[in-house]
Amino acid sequence: MGQDATTVYSGTFERAMDAKKRVAVPASWLAKEEGEVLHVVPHPKDGFLMVMPPLELERYQAKIEASALTPVGKRHAIRKFFSEAHTVTTDKQGRIVLHEKHCERAGLSGDVIFMGTGSRFEIWSPERLAAADAEQTDAYLQAAEAIGL
Repeated sequence: MGQDATTVYSGTFERAMDAKKRVAVPASWLAKEEGEVLHVVPHPKDGFLMVMPPLELERYQAKIEASALTPVGKRHAIRKFFSEAHTVTTDKQGRIVLHEKHCERAGLSGDVIFMGTGSRFEIWSPERLAAADAEQTDAYLQAAEAIGL
């Protein structure tokens, strides 16, 4: 069940979140069976939700453990990361239910945007995404030029 390590989340999809905070994950990003497990974590600074399969969550934990933080700093970072993460599963319609506090923190209500970012995907409010895109265009253009796109 679930996506394997080679899954690439790509594309941008507009979705509507209902009053119960349910939102449909793009079908191409999901396994065919109901009950796919995903982890939702608010980004620490940028006001969106990161959604990742279990293997990606483990990779973030490994990155914290391999960081230059002190042992106490690593323990605190892991505690904060996992305490803010919520596990969700898809229903028969491929929907997940977002946590109320996550929605508040990311400014989500009504329409939302799903953005693929490779090994995970993000959920944004349209307003915050527009602002972020305006700020990040130059960085993308520089990266594209640097890698020969």
